[in-house]
Amino acid sequence: MDNFKIATAQFENKSGDKAYNLSVIEKLSGKVAKEGANVIAFHECSITGYSFARHLTREQMLDLAEFIPEGASILKLKEIAAKFDITILAGLFEKDKHNDLFKAYVCVDKNGLVAKYRKLHPFINPYLTSGNEYCVFEINGWKCGILICYDNNVIENVRATTLLGADIIFMPHVTMCTPSPRPGAGFVDPKLWENREADPTSLRLEFDGMKGRGWLMKWLPARAYDNGVYVIFSNPIGMDDDQLKNGCSMIIDPFGDVLAECRSFEDSFVTALLTPEKLIDSGGHRYIEARRPELYREIIGQVHQSSQKVIWLGKE
Repeated sequence: MDNFKIATAQFENKSGDKAYNLSVIEKLSGKVAKEGANVIAFHECSITGYSFARHLTREQMLDLAEFIPEGASILKLKEIAAKFDITILAGLFEKDKHNDLFKAYVCVDKNGLVAKYRKLHPFINPYLTSGNEYCVFEINGWKCGILICYDNNVIENVRATTLLGADIIFMPHVTMCTPSPRPGAGFVDPKLWENREADPTSLRLEFDGMKGRGWLMKWLPARAYDNGVYVIFSNPIGMDDDQLKNGCSMIIDPFGDVLAECRSFEDSFVTALLTPEKLIDSGGHRYIEARRPELYREIIGQVHQSSQKVIWLGKE
């Protein structure tokens, strides 16, 4: 594998406005291409918007969702990818020929669909169906995986994707600044966003505290470190329906170090150079080599009944 440059983006999407959201994806993709990056990743449901879907009926969800790969949004992504010779990863709601609904995330290049992943643990809308398989594919000779938002909080998913060969795991989210039982969690007042130019400090304190980045940094670098993989985290900035999100899209290396992070309140991106040597030198690589699965195969694989309640407005 050769070194290659990758980007992660953040932007304030508009609920249900695919044309607008795709126009922002096109704008940022063009800027990234000029900086010599090969890939750009956007957040969960970056094409459709996310939080507003908790209000939608099944019929409204079917109207919003698209077939993949023949849907209009995938065709537009292909057009953008060809225009700038770049690979794009973005999210949307998907429907199939049986009218089952999924939370999907796709990888598209100038030739069309490269990969599609369906979220394993969807919860924003009760009509969504869970995905049932992992996804590993190749970009520029690198093995890549995808896990959407809550999928990454179930640590077995990250390890399984790594064991399937992933060197890079794309982790698109719409997260942080939401209620949770953990200390310090909660919504951030949208008035702070409206007043961000006059008072950026108050907004940054909320975004960087335990409602936002402080919580993220408790676990996200550990996923990269424990598994010896690059993590590409993407998250929206600004209002997603009536919920404020804090962005901080970032690229983390196999040592758990943040290589680059979006720190503005604007639609933006950051890039980083990925080098294959870090995959082998990382502690996570050694830990995987040292595993003794005969000790815990039956423990990890045992059937259990979840007692967790689903909350459609979203949770961490």
